[in-house]
Amino acid sequence: MDTIKVVCGIIYDGDKVFLCRRNPNKSLGGYWEFPGGKIEEGENPQSALERELKEELEMKVSVNDFFKTEVHQYEKFKIELISYKCKFINSTYRMVDHDAYEWVKVNELNFWNLAPADIPIANELIKNETDNPLSSF
Repeated sequence: MDTIKVVCGIIYDGDKVFLCRRNPNKSLGGYWEFPGGKIEEGENPQSALERELKEELEMKVSVNDFFKTEVHQYEKFKIELISYKCKFINSTYRMVDHDAYEWVKVNELNFWNLAPADIPIANELIKNETDNPLSSF
């Protein structure tokens, strides 16, 4: 089974990060996630993230530091989820693959029904914020 390379953004606006809920009729419908998408052939992760956010949310961000890679085996597919910390610039919040969004405090991420591959990323963010409360952005 091939691994699908996916990139996601941990998008900060002040002390909150952005989450989206996947449409119920999509794969992993109803789960909340850090938004992003598949990396296309020949594309680097940062460019893929900028493209996916523009396509799915009409969102512009500044892609900053690499954060963490998480490999997760779902029932029918396996993904390599590459996450980057980003700074929010603007958005129309037009949603293509999602039906809701929220800005959430990092220490509240585990209260959301996150997609399984996103949980280790959220846990690492929470741990980092607990260890260094002023280091998020």
